[in-house]
Amino acid sequence: MHKFFYALLALIGLAVGPINAHAQAYPDKPIKLIVPWPPGGGADVVSRLLSKAVGDELGTQIFIENRGGAAGNIGATAAARSTPDGYTIAFAYSGTHSINRHLYKSMPFEESDFAPIVFVASVPQLLTVRTDSPFKSVADVIAAAKANPGKLTYGSSGNGAINHLAGQMFADMAGVKLQHVPYKGGAPATNAILSGEIDLIFGEPAPLLPHVKSGKLRALAVTSAKRSPGVPELPTIAEVAVPGYEVTSWNGFLAPAGTPDAAIKRLNAAFNKVLADPAMRERLIQMGYEPVGGAPELFSAHIAAETKKWGPVIKGSGLEMN
Repeated sequence: MHKFFYALLALIGLAVGPINAHAQAYPDKPIKLIVPWPPGGGADVVSRLLSKAVGDELGTQIFIENRGGAAGNIGATAAARSTPDGYTIAFAYSGTHSINRHLYKSMPFEESDFAPIVFVASVPQLLTVRTDSPFKSVADVIAAAKANPGKLTYGSSGNGAINHLAGQMFADMAGVKLQHVPYKGGAPATNAILSGEIDLIFGEPAPLLPHVKSGKLRALAVTSAKRSPGVPELPTIAEVAVPGYEVTSWNGFLAPAGTPDAAIKRLNAAFNKVLADPAMRERLIQMGYEPVGGAPELFSAHIAAETKKWGPVIKGSGLEMN
């Protein structure tokens, strides 16, 4: 009887051992990161920065697959339908995971299709013009828009994108009319302001600040409620021209629902360690991001709160996507 009992324990040990070893070995191959936007925009820039650092922390490569289209829905859907084994993760953005739900009549995924990993950062937009623009302040933009209704153009990374809504809300609250020009991603929109195709742009700091620092663009203000630590010299739109105006986006990382808890915990720990690094925090701040970090539950709660917040705003604007 004792021999049988010990033999049974040995068999159980052999069965459980490989499972534990596999869990401890995660990750043992490269991880795919789906970015639901084209290369060159703010989402792509910060994804590449963090994926390299987190990959080094995990001891593996995190390679990026850009899957742009439908305001992020195409890439997010691909991520949601991926095998939940810890080897596919997704860059999550406020537009794709909070705003789109109110813009589209039907969505190809539910938020329950994802497991949160980490809340990376809160991100203000910059109201930006070319340096040869006559606009030196937000007040200048408003005055010109009032004098020429519907003539001033502003670009965005696409219909329904956060910078589209930032411009729409600005126009509504300032009592002016602007002409919206959507592009297929942040990079084409940035190129449009650089080439003079459009008069102004609302956009994330990451792709715009290098051009501001090089003297090609002039940032007039930030869209957040408080001044951004990355560009403290810039006023908020609310403090200089439009009281109560505030638009910020956010980003983080998700995995397909059903991803093993051990993988989520390992990824969360790696991201938090990278986000806590003073050099990384400073770099993100200089890019205009405000690092957050924390537990997966914090990110889940933030997504839910933002989804609730944008509902009445979008309904009031009359925006709708097919």
